[in-house]
Amino acid sequence: MSMGPASYVERSRSDKRHYENMRKIIVTFGLISGAISSLMMIALVTFGGRIGFDRGAIIGNTSIVLSFLMVYFGIRTYRDNIGNGQITFLKAFAVGLSITLISCIFYVVTWEVIYYNFLPGFWDAYGAHLVQKLTASGASPAAVQAKLQQVRKYKELYKNPFFNAVLTFIHPFPIGLVITLLSALVLRRKPQLQPEQSPLPET
Repeated sequence: MSMGPASYVERSRSDKRHYENMRKIIVTFGLISGAISSLMMIALVTFGGRIGFDRGAIIGNTSIVLSFLMVYFGIRTYRDNIGNGQITFLKAFAVGLSITLISCIFYVVTWEVIYYNFLPGFWDAYGAHLVQKLTASGASPAAVQAKLQQVRKYKELYKNPFFNAVLTFIHPFPIGLVITLLSALVLRRKPQLQPEQSPLPET
């Protein structure tokens, strides 16, 4: 049976509302996730001298993991509020990946602003930290120089905003991808099949 014009218009409106609501969920949870990791980044930069590079790295990575918990809540919100309690793995993965991408972009933009405006001596300080750490561990002068050469290489790469953005993006993205996969597996829920009605007994 073909749909009439009125049914087609109503379905189009329903699809439009669906995608608008989905986009709202993705953007909302993506921005919340990005804001969490970015605010922690700002806090680490502000108090980095007291915290130190090693503890700062642990706190930073932990905050990234916590920020990506918004991926789980975003998928669940979509499933419960838009999907009528149902969602396929692929749909959940698509929603989660979209949230992850927004969060990572937010994270990258925040880092670019901080790096080029407030961290002129970042790599020099990090290099000095590595020299002190390697020397204390008994590393050879050759090993120390090799590590410093690597630091100088990154310092040059980070002068280019494009490479800076790419290298920054690939820091949180794998974490978000793993959490997206796990969340999609946990939250997927197939539509429940309606039980077939048994035929009425003959009288």
